[in-house]
This record gives sequence, structure tokens and C-alpha cells, in this order.
Amino acid sequence: MNVLLLVFCFVASVQWAPSEAVPFVIPWYGRWIVPTVGEVWPKPQQQTSSETFFVLRPTMFQFQVVGERCDIIDEAVRRYYQIIFYPGEAGRSPLSYPPPPTPIQEHPQFRAFLDAVEIDLKQPCEYLPSADMLESYNIKIDTPDNPLKATITSDSVWGILRGMETLSQLVYSSAATGVAYQMNATEITDFPRFSYRGFMMDTARHYMPLKTIKKMTDLLAQNKMNVLHWHLTDDASFPYESTLFPNISRYGSFQPFSHIYTANDVREVIEYARLRGIRVIPEFDSPDHTQSWGLGQPRLLTECYDDNGILKVPDEYGAIMPTREENYVFLQQFFGEIFNTFPDPYVHMGGDEVSYYCWQRHPEIKAFMAANGWGEDYTKLEQYYFDRLTAATQEITQNQMRYIVWQELLDLNITLPTGTVVEVWKGDYEGLSFNEELARVTKYGYQTILASPWYLNYISYGLDWEKYYLAEPLDFDGSEAQKNLVIGGEATMWSEYVDSVSVIPRTWPRACTVAERLWSDRSVNDTALAALRLEEHRCRLLRRGFMVDPSNGVNFCEQEWDM
Repeated sequence: MNVLLLVFCFVASVQWAPSEAVPFVIPWYGRWIVPTVGEVWPKPQQQTSSETFFVLRPTMFQFQVVGERCDIIDEAVRRYYQIIFYPGEAGRSPLSYPPPPTPIQEHPQFRAFLDAVEIDLKQPCEYLPSADMLESYNIKIDTPDNPLKATITSDSVWGILRGMETLSQLVYSSAATGVAYQMNATEITDFPRFSYRGFMMDTARHYMPLKTIKKMTDLLAQNKMNVLHWHLTDDASFPYESTLFPNISRYGSFQPFSHIYTANDVREVIEYARLRGIRVIPEFDSPDHTQSWGLGQPRLLTECYDDNGILKVPDEYGAIMPTREENYVFLQQFFGEIFNTFPDPYVHMGGDEVSYYCWQRHPEIKAFMAANGWGEDYTKLEQYYFDRLTAATQEITQNQMRYIVWQELLDLNITLPTGTVVEVWKGDYEGLSFNEELARVTKYGYQTILASPWYLNYISYGLDWEKYYLAEPLDFDGSEAQKNLVIGGEATMWSEYVDSVSVIPRTWPRACTVAERLWSDRSVNDTALAALRLEEHRCRLLRRGFMVDPSNGVNFCEQEWDM
């Protein structure tokens, strides 16, 4: 037993290579790592802080809106007061410490009681977050030009939201002073490195209740991520209740009365996300991953024949049948509804893992291929499908819809509409690393988002967040123009083996590392330093009522999760 422990400690000490700034050795007893106090996650672009501090009093404190205001600001004021002073679903009382021997006013580093933070939005509020929204902000707490005051300033309401999240993280409790809520004098100038910082949530393999989706949205906002990529449907189920085609969810969902998302549910998620500066981008993957569609939409899918030309019994179907005109009428009407339901102009159209098996054996498709002189090249048929699909959706949306697709379409040399965003998800495709794939995709001139190094559904025992933290989106051979096409990335959580019980602890705080990689400067890449702040942030999220996993091995939080 002792030998095994020695081996474990040796391996751990190698994995945690000591930094010159913060030497780290796993002790024989007690906690493995001491977290920071009052540090921000993700790390701001520029921050200077002082040891002098202010004390916040819950009964006196308020946010004062001195600039533009709107419903987003008003809701954020309410929400962040709650987050700072009364976090967590259990409504716990704040930490309390024995009072110091002398009044806090006599502490040499005490500056004053901070009873107000000014919210100064310089421009009128936007209603919806968008692909080009501004998220920069400034915080001044007792700076030379802002003495004894605290102000959050931004030209955008989205920057105000990110600044309020940062301010909430600057508040900490101190056993040394006996103060439950204190904040150091600080100046921060901050902005995101990438504009697209997303998380893909799969509600097709396991249904996720609205409460879970909202918690996930809160976590995105509290890590300054800004896109919820909602993978709504797949082969397994179709939980989206279409107004025009209700039979698809009636027959394609797991349970049509409980395991569906109604139009009101979707609006509720979009509104909840809007108030937190989160875009909601739906994904309806096609032409494959559509088995659940066919149950309620007859003749949509391709009937499968065997090698002898005999129709398979019982019924077996492949991808959407690309040669039936009626299917494009359906797709036009369906995606027209999606465009009118989801306010973001971007829709993820999928396009991954299309199997040609049933296409290759269907007599109608074989005749169509022969008539067009395409021989056995079924990538031309897939090109035909996407040409027809994009033409139909552009017609019904008056050229307003924008597309995101998985990388396979470009791997197959499918021509995509101008403005399409390509999502790289394969880490090793035909011998290519994701960096090589990024170089190839951006060479064609497409904007790109990266997902392949951040598939959080793959788990392992022990520390695994470092590999996510160190995945660098711009570490590929390419011109500056190519690298400018990488607009960000996203963490993904495919749900074959997770549901609402496990999706949050499985995702967080591992997804926090992706959030920092996409927000903070590229130079912020020291895992030994990051571990200290991540440990604090994990405890912060726990205190706020989120059941998130430990991040760095043996430790404890001042406030533990309590069901």
C-alpha cells in the first residue's frame, strides 16, 4: 500500500511540474493545493490590484445605474446582488469568522465601506446578443482617477454583463480580517480573445429538462462563454415540437407528453440566455442522423435495399432521400419555422457522418446518378442535397439565414455558401491533426470554430483539465489572414452516457479551462498558476449552488455541496 502511494505521489509530482513562480509539491497529508482568493476566471487581459480593501455590507450595498439602462441591466443588477451575497439554491447564510480583536476600521489596509458600484453603459442596449457583439469592459475600484469609488464601464450591454461577473468574483471572504465580503482596490481592462466561445449541449440522446438547460446557461455566463449550441435532434430522438410538423416529435421523441420542448419552452430558454448575453444556436443535423425524423414524416428517409435489390424488411432507412422534390418543400417549411423561432441568424445544419449505404442501393437514386453522369461519386449527390437545402432556406428567409456545418463537408470538397462557418471536430482525420485541419479549412477562406480538443464526454481518472487548457487554437501553420478566420471554439458534451443527473458535474469545471483559453491572452498558459485559480473558481461555483466536480485532487471548499 505504501509503495503504491509513493508511486502515485511521484507521478503526481511529475504531472504537476513546479513553476518558478509557484512551487508545488503534493503533501503527505491534507489538501493538495491552496486556492487563490479573489482571483478572476477567466483571467482578465489587464489587471492591477492593491492590498488595500473595501468592505461590502449586504444591507447597504447597491448597484447604481448611471448610464443607459434596459431590462438586461435591471435583471443583471438583481441577479448579481443575489450571486454576491446569497448564492446557491439552498439560500445559505454567508461565511462568518470570529471578529478581529480590533474594529475593521482600524485595519491598516482598510479603505472604506463600499456601499455602491456604478454601472455606466455608454451606448443604448442591444436587444439580442450576436456574432459581432462587443464584450469589452473596464472596472475601476479606488483608482487615482476614481478614488473611493467603484465603476463598471462599457460601450455595450454585453460588456457590462461580463464586467459584473468579474466584479462578483473579486468579492471574497477573509478569515484574517473576519470580513465576509471584501474587495481589493483593482483596475481591470478586459475583452475576449475570440468572439465565439461556445458549449454544445446534446438533448437528443438524453432529454435535458429546462431546469438543467438554464443551469448550464448560468454556468456559461459565469465563465464568460457566449454561445449555447443546442444539438436538439439526432437518430435517437426528436424532442423539438414543430408547429408545422407536430407528428415528428409525436412519433420521434422518447415521450411526446414529457420529453419534448414546446414553442414556449424554446422561447423561455432563448429569453433566459438573452438576459445573460448568451446566443442560442440550434442544430438540426441532416441529411443523416435523422432516423427520428422519419417516423412522423413519411417518405422523408431513403428506403434501404440489400445487395440483391430487395427492400429490407423490417423497414430500414438511411439518410434523407435527396431526389424527392417533396422533401425540399418540407425542409424549406421546416427551416423557415426554425428561422422564425430562433432569433440568431445562424443555424447549425450538421452534415457529418453521412452514410451512403442506402443511397448506393436505392433504384431511384441509382437512376438519378446515371442521368446526371455522376457514376459512383456520391459526394456529388451530397453536394446536390446541400445546394438544394441552402437554396430552399435562403428563399424562405430572404437570404438571412447563416450556416454552421461540421468539417466533413469540407473534407469531401463540398462547396458551401459564402459566410458558412465550419466546425472542426475530428482530432485525427485521415492522418491530419486538428491543427492541420484548421490550416486546410482556413485556406479555403471559411470562418472556423474548433471543437476537437474539447470533447468533454471523453473522461479519464485523475487530472485531465490540463490537456484542454493547453490546446491552442492558433497553433497551426498558416498566414495571419488564415488565423483571423478562427473565430473561436466550443466545448462539447455528447449525451449518450450522461443525462440531467450527471451532465453538470461531468462538464464543469473542465469546461472552465476552455472558457479561459478562448477569453484570455494566449500567454496565459501556465497550468501550475491556473490550478490555483481554478481551485478557487470551482469552490466559487459550488458555493453558488452548482454541483461541479473537484478539479485538482484532494481538497476541500469552505462551503461544500449539500443536497
